[in-house]
Amino acid sequence: MQPRTVGRVADRLSDGAGARRLDAQSGGHVDNHQRLTAPRERARAIGIWGGVLGIGIGLGPLVGGMLVEFVDWRAIFWINLPIGAVALTAAALFLPESRSPHPRRFDPLGQLAMVVLLASCIYAIIEAPRAGWLSVQTLSLFALGAVALTTLLIHEPRRTDPLIELRFFRSVPFSGATLVAISAFGAFAGFLFLNTLYLQTVRGLSPLQAGLCTLPLGMSVLICSPISGRVVGRYGPRPSLLLAGTMICMGAIMLLFVTADTALVFVLASYLAFGVGQGVVNAPITYTTVSGMPRSHAGVAAAVATTSRNIGTSLGVAIVGSILSSHISGMIGADFIAASRPALWVIVGFGLTVFAVGGATTTATARRTTQRIAHLFPEGESAGALGGHLGDAGGRARRIQVDAAGNQRR
Repeated sequence: MQPRTVGRVADRLSDGAGARRLDAQSGGHVDNHQRLTAPRERARAIGIWGGVLGIGIGLGPLVGGMLVEFVDWRAIFWINLPIGAVALTAAALFLPESRSPHPRRFDPLGQLAMVVLLASCIYAIIEAPRAGWLSVQTLSLFALGAVALTTLLIHEPRRTDPLIELRFFRSVPFSGATLVAISAFGAFAGFLFLNTLYLQTVRGLSPLQAGLCTLPLGMSVLICSPISGRVVGRYGPRPSLLLAGTMICMGAIMLLFVTADTALVFVLASYLAFGVGQGVVNAPITYTTVSGMPRSHAGVAAAVATTSRNIGTSLGVAIVGSILSSHISGMIGADFIAASRPALWVIVGFGLTVFAVGGATTTATARRTTQRIAHLFPEGESAGALGGHLGDAGGRARRIQVDAAGNQRR
């Protein structure tokens, strides 16, 4: 109903704020469910939870294309009303309460610094092709982001209730999962952005036809996420992360050979390969960030994972869009294909990051860093919560108990 673009952007901001709160809370509820006592059960539940993302990925473009083609573009917003009503009703009826024994206070300076950091850096990347990478505008925006980051690093450790719990990042698996989330979802957002333009601009497909073409990607996410949850429960997060990085790279590399006349079957095969990588990456990300932290902080840890995904999504679109703007001279097929090559290499780089970081941060040595930070949390939060879940999930590590002082007992 907004007549102006500024109003629509504000409404989308409100949409995003609500959706992100829902995403973070749902991850915390899955891990904190009283009936999920064994690490394997939690890993499988997280896999099923990740599979729901596949439903949205598969049905979203298809339903959106149908609504735009047969109803009106405004219908893609109206459809959120009944979905929201169902979600509210289900939450009220079925979700148990999960809260920290020490509720956190609002952190206005931390929140402002985080918004300034992300907004300035992403806007600088988007506008750099027009303004110039070494222009006063671009350098000023990056400098503003650096100031915001410095403010966060100085301010947050001094707060009793910080916006971002920096102590979590002393755990190598937690930090690795955060970087993997940024890389995986940066690759995913850039991949979708690039291929939506390719399907509709280069191949001339309608919104509905383009949505149908993304079904292999969505269905592979839907199928692979629960399977990945079972694998994480049995063998730990390492196999899923290595497979994710490999398949993300494979899907992007296949598209390096695509032209305007490439057989659609080959294009869909690349979507299928990329979807496998995206499907298996969700369970180990969420499991590593949530299950390695105190149960009372499950919501905070899940929120960090969600924020990492959102940062990756924003960066993926910004970086790929910026590269396209820098290299493209027209929207004809040959120009777009040539301009997309550097962007696809960036997506390959994201996949390599998932593979390398996932492999390096899931070793026995890396897991011991999680055990060492147990003493940083109040007694009752750290005991039994830190120092074992990642190893237990793999079924290979010895069981280690950590008391409130941080001492290990085998």
